[in-house]
Amino acid sequence: MTKEQQNAGLWWQNAVVYQIYPRSFADTTGSGLGDIPGITAHMDYLKKLGVDAIWLSPFYPSALADGGYDVDDYRNVDPRLGTMDDFDAMVDAAHERDIKVVVDIVPNHSSNRHEYFKAALKAGPGSPERDRYIFRDGRGENGELPPNSWESIFGGSAWERVEDGQWYLHMFAPEQPDWNWDNPDVHEEFLTTLRFWCDHGTDGFRVDVAHALKKDMNSPELDEVSPRDGATRTDGSHPLFDRNEVHEVYAEWRKLFNEYNPPRFAVAEAWVNPARQYLYASPDDLGQIFNFAFATKQWGRNNFHEAIEAGIETTERSGSTATWVMSNHDLIRHASRFALPQIPAPDQHQVAVDWLLRDGKSYTENRELGTKRSRAALLLEMALPGSAYVYQGEELGLFEVADIPWDQLEDPSAFSSHDAGKLKGRDGCRVPLPWVGADEDGSFGFSPADASEKPHLPQPAWFKDFAADVEDKDPDSMLNLYREVLRLRHELQADDHSVQWLDEDKESGLPDGADGLPGGVIAYARSNGWANVTNFSATPAELPSGRVLLTSGPLTADGKLPQDTSAWIKLD
Repeated sequence: MTKEQQNAGLWWQNAVVYQIYPRSFADTTGSGLGDIPGITAHMDYLKKLGVDAIWLSPFYPSALADGGYDVDDYRNVDPRLGTMDDFDAMVDAAHERDIKVVVDIVPNHSSNRHEYFKAALKAGPGSPERDRYIFRDGRGENGELPPNSWESIFGGSAWERVEDGQWYLHMFAPEQPDWNWDNPDVHEEFLTTLRFWCDHGTDGFRVDVAHALKKDMNSPELDEVSPRDGATRTDGSHPLFDRNEVHEVYAEWRKLFNEYNPPRFAVAEAWVNPARQYLYASPDDLGQIFNFAFATKQWGRNNFHEAIEAGIETTERSGSTATWVMSNHDLIRHASRFALPQIPAPDQHQVAVDWLLRDGKSYTENRELGTKRSRAALLLEMALPGSAYVYQGEELGLFEVADIPWDQLEDPSAFSSHDAGKLKGRDGCRVPLPWVGADEDGSFGFSPADASEKPHLPQPAWFKDFAADVEDKDPDSMLNLYREVLRLRHELQADDHSVQWLDEDKESGLPDGADGLPGGVIAYARSNGWANVTNFSATPAELPSGRVLLTSGPLTADGKLPQDTSAWIKLD
């Protein structure tokens, strides 16, 4: 590979990637489901927003047992969402606007409707077809008990029995049987799939559950672990998660990616010990890994400071670049998280989950404050070196839809969990987007006016104030702030990936931050002479000497930075 090819393939190192949840983005057929032509129709919107790439969550044929992450056919488009011709047209429309295309790949499990799984059921125990998945005999006198007591991530047994008496492993829903990555057929299946999408113009991949592919099903520890356990070890010895062998798989993938000009890119969704993240981000591996620490912090100076330091440390070890994420399809939207009471970790997540469970009534959601903090967080995030991932609707300042009726929920975690009825799941961040404030068609422009079906998840009345056309006309809207931030970010981006902490960067030592947490200021500069300053304290902060380029909110009359506000400065 030449140096020119290598450089052309590094577009992702500082990219802003916009995550699209296709079924909730835009519906052109009136089916109530977003589709591929809906993405193409809004490509100019994405270009004006200023993103460098779009990442599509699964759009493959699926029974939607888990929002499309139960894949029937890895090399096709769900007919409800369009055709392969529609996909090719979307890729062409994106590339014409210099927007890259990233697709989700789901290698830990297929759906139970995949042709390989149907063949496994038909072929029976001990067959080559069945060896593509993880089948085991049961315990008990007649094998009537599961092979062990594992619970799936969604709750309930991680094992499902089939008609001939054997059991198969599903770390997620029963409709999602786990692949056996010790089988060479599985390796070939995914190499074929990756090449298929690369040949259709895809520029990269987001790898779902990237840390869980390889499993040691003969480990003597199996009775002591569970798919519900996190990967906490630092030596790659966990029987189920983050095993060293998984990187043998990704070395195969990297070889394939590097056959293309420019080389294809991948980012790992891997919930692993921070000391192990660099392995996935290596140039010889996938190349990048999500920094979820940044996405799960409550609003506090020290929390974000630690997440930034951890993200940059990972890049130094891996030779890659950092990723910064505030929201995605699995998380309660950050505008709502920042609007809720902020209490010391690890309880903050439970506050949000409890609030969601009770239809948003157990805690006060201060939306004005959540918006102010979201605006400040945007500048804090986008000045950092590396890639930033934006989840659809966050550019509109959308809050979580907390009051979806139980009988309209889709997420399996709300029903199949061991806490069934105690978790409301992830649907509140997956509600179809509002494009038009006038509600004449009943869907805020998500579906055509003559749609035969309602949106697959209900949209709240307050969406009218957050619609894209409404915000487009408001110079002070979240949408227009995102546009200006991304425009400036492209102009100001430094060649290197370092930050320098400024003298203004300090903890206040006082409980003057959110809800009595320690306050303070995060202030860092980039190597080409510009800086971000974010104030978490009640006391307005002095700005470093220089020219103010952009602020997330007004400064004080004497030019200081108020609480929950960020500023970008061209330093003297």
